[in-house]
Amino acid sequence: MNFLIRKMIMNDLEQVVAIDQVSFSLPWPARSFQFELTDNPASRCWVVELDKKIVAMIVSWLILDELHIATIATHPDFRKQGIGKKLLTHALKSARDEGVTRSFLEVRESNEAAIRMYKSFGFVEDGRRKEYYKDNHEDAILMTLNDLSHL
Repeated sequence: MNFLIRKMIMNDLEQVVAIDQVSFSLPWPARSFQFELTDNPASRCWVVELDKKIVAMIVSWLILDELHIATIATHPDFRKQGIGKKLLTHALKSARDEGVTRSFLEVRESNEAAIRMYKSFGFVEDGRRKEYYKDNHEDAILMTLNDLSHL
């Protein structure tokens, strides 16, 4: 599979929003992705392109020496192929090259596939946000990766 990981651009917005909408019960509005691309200097946005089609995306925020993974998703037709893992690796390595030493994120407690992937990177559970998700009051698990040197 010959795919390209590159910075997200405005022309990707429609496909990125579509991936977000099929992936999450509380998708971001298009204007949020637009803000990340045009107005947030902390934002680091990447996509995976396969045959001129966007199949995965990530939005993260570089804050001092930390990278907060804000959202990451792979289109359902392309899941379980390692694309999300390669995208997250790329985002973490790129951030490490900018001086990041640790990364953190929130994930739904029911999202076992994502939790397994994050643990495979060395992320550890270090807290919870009770009833974080407004659609079903599900808890968010807080996860942190304290060492990016092994990537």
